[in-house]
Amino acid sequence: MRFLAPTILAGLMAFSFAAEAPTLSLPKEQAETWSRTTAATMALRYDEAFTLAKKLRNENEGAGCVLENIVRISRYDDLGDTTALLKAGPLLEKCKTENLWDALRKFEMGYVQGETGHSVKGAMTTRSAAKAFEDSKDLEARAFFAIYAYYIDKSFSWVPFKSDNRDLYLATLDSASVKSERFWPLFLTPLIWMHYDREDFSTGLKLAERGLKRAPNHPVMLQIKADMLYRLKRYDEAAKIYEQSAADYLKRTGKSIRYWCSVLNLIRIENDKGDKEKAAKWRKLLDDPEFDKQERWMPGSLMDDLKKRKLL
Repeated sequence: MRFLAPTILAGLMAFSFAAEAPTLSLPKEQAETWSRTTAATMALRYDEAFTLAKKLRNENEGAGCVLENIVRISRYDDLGDTTALLKAGPLLEKCKTENLWDALRKFEMGYVQGETGHSVKGAMTTRSAAKAFEDSKDLEARAFFAIYAYYIDKSFSWVPFKSDNRDLYLATLDSASVKSERFWPLFLTPLIWMHYDREDFSTGLKLAERGLKRAPNHPVMLQIKADMLYRLKRYDEAAKIYEQSAADYLKRTGKSIRYWCSVLNLIRIENDKGDKEKAAKWRKLLDDPEFDKQERWMPGSLMDDLKKRKLL
């Protein structure tokens, strides 16, 4: 699962694995175990997800190792468990993987590096897997490639006569997010942010609602839905979700990353609604040592927007 907006990568490096056509296929029982792990993760049953991932690891060391760390990253996304994120990086480096499983390992490792402040290193790690994904006829592999290639084509869209396949990449991700039982959250989330990037917030909202049908009341997907509602200027609906999210996270995790994301978003929502008093009330909550400790983990785009508008 990946719910924070994806890092835009600069450049793709050719990288190839030898011989056999690359695939992410697994024996039926192992594939079912992965899908059950995804389902448990999206239902917030992390202990069950770890148990299932360890079961897979006993049968398939490489794939199981990658899966265990995807669960750790998911805990970070939801619970603000930075310890799990920091642990995932070194463990991913040690996973014994081959072919496309090695590419997926690098995909996850690059994300961890980016989230922990090593953005250049993360970009170099993740781009090394891109060609391997591109060469596969496997829909899931092509969807992983599409995540990178979309932003590459965007960065070169100004170049005359340069091909732009972004619509194709969106379609690939859309298809994979529907058909893939095991990877659908990893495909749906960047797909939503791509539509957000295009200012197609209506489609982003529909996709977030699709995600909530598969994972009802998932707390991070609810925040993503609120982001789309905010951009559509449906301020009351967005505020309602974020107020509930702040209360829920405060109860579940204390003053964690997602709690503070709710507070930060409510500052700008109430400001844009014209309720300066309520915006100031939410702003005052930031005068807290707990926020100071976690400020470095806040989404950069959100912090930049608030600072630019002098709301912090």
